[in-house]
Formats: sequence, structure tokens, C-alpha cells
Amino acid sequence: MSLYLKETWKMKKLNYEVLKNSGYNGYVLGKGAAPVKVLQFGEGNFLRAFVDYWFDMSNEKAGWNGKVALVQPIAQGLTKVINEQEGLYTLYLRGAENGEKVDRKRIISSVYACYNPYDPEDWKKIQEIAVSDELEYMASNTTEAGITYDPSCKPDQLPPVSFPAKAAVLLYDRFKAGKRGIVFLSCELIDNNGQELKKCVLKHADDWNLGEDFKKYINEDCLFCSTLVDRIVPGRIRDVNENAEMDRTNGYEDDLKDVGEVFGVWYIEGPQWLEDKLPFKKAGLNVHVVPEVAPYKKRKVRILNGAHTGFVLGAYLAGKNIVRECMQDETIHGFMNKLLFDEVIPILPLDKEDCEKFAAAVTDRFNNPFVDHQLMSISLNSTSKWKARDLPSLLEYHENFGKLPEALCMGFAAYIAFFSNDLQRREADCLVARRPAGNEYKIQDDGWALDFYWEHKDADVKILVHDVLVNTQMWDQDLTKIPGLEELVAKDLELIRSKGAEAAYASVLA
Repeated sequence: MSLYLKETWKMKKLNYEVLKNSGYNGYVLGKGAAPVKVLQFGEGNFLRAFVDYWFDMSNEKAGWNGKVALVQPIAQGLTKVINEQEGLYTLYLRGAENGEKVDRKRIISSVYACYNPYDPEDWKKIQEIAVSDELEYMASNTTEAGITYDPSCKPDQLPPVSFPAKAAVLLYDRFKAGKRGIVFLSCELIDNNGQELKKCVLKHADDWNLGEDFKKYINEDCLFCSTLVDRIVPGRIRDVNENAEMDRTNGYEDDLKDVGEVFGVWYIEGPQWLEDKLPFKKAGLNVHVVPEVAPYKKRKVRILNGAHTGFVLGAYLAGKNIVRECMQDETIHGFMNKLLFDEVIPILPLDKEDCEKFAAAVTDRFNNPFVDHQLMSISLNSTSKWKARDLPSLLEYHENFGKLPEALCMGFAAYIAFFSNDLQRREADCLVARRPAGNEYKIQDDGWALDFYWEHKDADVKILVHDVLVNTQMWDQDLTKIPGLEELVAKDLELIRSKGAEAAYASVLA
């Protein structure tokens, strides 16, 4: 019998009574101590480590006194497990802050219950919550595919299949009951998530002939907020023995343990009055109501994601395997900082000090001692990532300052080096290359991009760089028109091939 089975067979599953007897002395809001103020579509790891965490903190720090009712978005989900534990679960926030290792544990008690809308009785309960006087917010994270219009959905289905159709039905119920409008907080990872959801709801209103008064209610009484979420949530504890040790330490069995990084920020697009209505500001939390989330998304993509794509390909060629190793290497870490602080931040349309604080936090996030983030996983689809995350910074820097950004250009050369280093063979879904250390690695990207590099496997540096830069399928433009770029990238690629990527990165810092 495994350690996990030996330790947990005799333990009781987490609920309010078991928690009380476990000796836990942290904050807990009682099971029936507050009304349901949030109806949340989604019950997975991310929402429980993010939205439900923020509301839980608001209960403790601001006396918000509210509960969240969860709706399982698809037919299979966590409803049974969540209800067995009376909505309670243990959240671990792990990582680094100011260079120090952090491992925090908190019982989340903001969840009231979970409902499966594909169970007729549960759907009735969801409808009852939707028309309650206490309800103030709806929140969602139904994945990028969740906010899509499905014309096959009808209002008399129990329930309609798509998430926007469910939302339309519930909001129509609330409208007919004469209840005040709802603030909708959309967390899906698509641009303008709240507005895209609103469009789908209004489309259903038209198709179902729900009337102009209902559409006015949606447009004027309800507020659909686009939001930007930022927290890495690994979720489950996969190691059986570690899982057992956590249960043993806690004194209860918890099938809903959740793990997220310490860093977390939530930007919510909305009017100024919303900041006072929401409990987060009063609670002193890192949640902000802003006129537009687009600049903050740009900051995240250019700094956090742009840093990844900007340094990891060369770092892998230099012998590194995980992100944390790179943060502990003076040269690679210094290269990343030059890229961010000297080249990316100066062109961002936000307060410089705020951007620098965000960039400084990136080091802690990348140095997370609990996450072994593989460089090869970041390398997937690097062509489109470079186009979206780093190329715009390179182009804007050149436009603003009339010169080329050294680190970004070196990162571009490292991208080409990664895709062309000692190519061995073209396989069905990848290119196989060889690292300078001798081991093979797989390059995974769009087929046409892999074909391009395979066709250029014997090209010399100047021809390769020229053909990459003029490839409009890659970049939507001819990059050789940028003065000096072709020559600098070719020079950098020659240096990477002759001296190694780490030496090439060091040359930028000299």
C-alpha cells in the first residue's frame, strides 16, 4: 500500500466540522454566514485560485460578507467533490517575493456550493440564484472557446449548451423578475472578453425575440467588464506522496487542493464607480478598475511573455533547461533585464515606474522554486510568439529612437539559431536539431515554418537571415526594409554559432 493510501484512508474529508476539529486557526467564513453575491461559471483550478481567492480575501479584509455559487460549465466536472467538502478547499500560493521563498496556505471559504446545470434540479437552483435580490456579480472563465455564439441554442433548452446562451437565459429571468442589473466579470483569455460575451447575449436576444426592453436592460442596466487576469496556476498536486504529506499535516483529506503562484493581479475595465462598488480596493488587494485593459495586456505580453520568448531560445542553446536556471545565471538574467528595462519599458504607454515594478516582479516569478518551467515548452510555436510578443517592441523602439535595440535583435538572432542549429531531419510534426552540447531536440511550430527552415538547412548565415527577414508569411512585412537590421541579425547569428549563445548574450551587456 502506498504512503498516500496508508496516511489518508483513516482521514476525514474536509468540511466545516472537520476543519474546526483540525485546529486550523486562519480566517473562515461560516457555511451559511453570508448570502450568495456572485454566480460564477467555471469551477476549475484557475477560478478557485483567482476570483474566489480575491472574494475570500475581501470577506476577511473588507467585511464584504458574500459567497460565490459555482456553475459547472460542462456536463462533467467537480460539482460532487466541491459539495462533499461544503465548498471548502486549501489554496497554496507558492513562489518567491523579493528573492525569498514563499509558501502560503489558506482555506478558501467564499464558495457556497457548486451546481451542475445539466441536472434539472440544479438548473432550477441556478435560476433561483440568478433572480435573487442579493446577487451582484456574475463571473466566468469558460476557456477561450467558451465565448462563442451557437445558433443551435434555444431558450427552452434545460439548459442551453453554450455559456453565452445560459447567461442570456439567466439574465432574461432576472429582467423579467424586475431585479437590478448585474456586473459581469469575464476572465476568458480572449481580447475584449466582456464585450464579446455581451455581443453573444444580444445576438441571442435578437434570435429569440426577447424584446427591445430586455436589450435595453443588457445595454444600460448590466455592465459587461472585460478583464485581464494574471496568475500562473499549476493546480493539482501530482506527486502522490507530497499530496499525502499535505493531508497528514493538515489533518484532513482534501480532494480540491489548489496551487497558484504568489503573484496575482486583476485588471477590470469599467467606470470609476465600479472601483468603489467592488470590495477589492477597500481590502487593499492587487485588483484594479481601469478605463481600458488593453494597455495592461500590452504590458503583460511585452514584458512577461516577451521576456520568455526573447531569451529562452538562446538560453536553451547555452545549456539551460528550465526558466529558474536562467534567473540564476548572471549573463542570461542580465540579458533579460537589458531587454526589458532598456528596450521594452521605454516604449510602453504606461507609467514607467509601474512598468519597472511589474518587470522586477518577473524575476521572482521566473525564479519560482516550486515550478520547473521547461524552456522547451516555452519554445512551442516560437515564430508566431516572436511576431506577437517581441517584434512589435523591436519595431517601435526603432521608430521611437531611430536605432536598433541590441538585446531584441540578439534575441531575434537566437530565434533563428534555435530553428537552424545543426538540423538533423524533418519529422511529421517537428524538426529535429542538435544542441551544441550534442543532444537532439525537437522544434515544433507551424508546418510551413518548419518546412522553411528545413529547406534552408544548408544556407549560409547571410542567405538564411535575408530569407527569414523577407518572409512576409512569418512577419506580415519585409523586415529587410528596416535599415541595418539584416546586417546586425546576421552578425549576431554568426556570433552565436561561433562563440555560443551565452557569450553572444554577454556581448550585448559589454
